[in-house]
Amino acid sequence: MPLYIYEAAYTSESLAAQIREPQDRLEATRALYDAAGVTVVAAGHPLGERDVVIVFDAPDDTAAASVALTIGAGGAARSGRTTRLLSTQEWKQSLERAQDVASQYRPAR
Repeated sequence: MPLYIYEAAYTSESLAAQIREPQDRLEATRALYDAAGVTVVAAGHPLGERDVVIVFDAPDDTAAASVALTIGAGGAARSGRTTRLLSTQEWKQSLERAQDVASQYRPAR
């Protein structure tokens, strides 16, 4: 299954609610991941621009998007970003395909 990274920044209202009632948000949202067929591989809370980072695998881009859309529609995140990771095999295949098509590209210089 493809891997994805989901990063989000909470709204000030969401952070205030979490300070009032601290809880494990990964566990609180587990049913969402299960319903989408998504498996969380790793999760954490970085210091800085983002408040949460989740690495998960999903059956396809549609399943991954459904999770991001549901979280976004909930209103607790002020921003979110999903990034699909290519496996090393997919990356190698992309490099090989680039070899095949590179002669057709002329950069503007």
